[in-house]
Amino acid sequence: MEFPTIHTNILDGVLAVPAVLILTQCFKLFPIPRQYFPTIASILGFLISILISHRGDLWAGVFMGAFYGSAAIGTYSSLKTAWCAYKQKKAKKRKKPRLQT
Repeated sequence: MEFPTIHTNILDGVLAVPAVLILTQCFKLFPIPRQYFPTIASILGFLISILISHRGDLWAGVFMGAFYGSAAIGTYSSLKTAWCAYKQKKAKKRKKPRLQT
């Protein structure tokens, strides 16, 4: 079995991952349970990769689609964690009583 040659460029990472992220966020407008959003992001990554980025090579599309979906999921998770930590830290500062001297 010969592995496929995958030609990727900077536009794959710069355009495909944000596209998956934005499309996944658009799905939040519908009444879909939250646990399905990683699956939706993966499916969107596969679709963009197979149908647009790597049209002629199915295996390269599947391989890169897994990366697109996973990168979008990881980006969203890290941004959400950082935002929640920032809000929590800011809330702690407001609640901290100041010592009077």
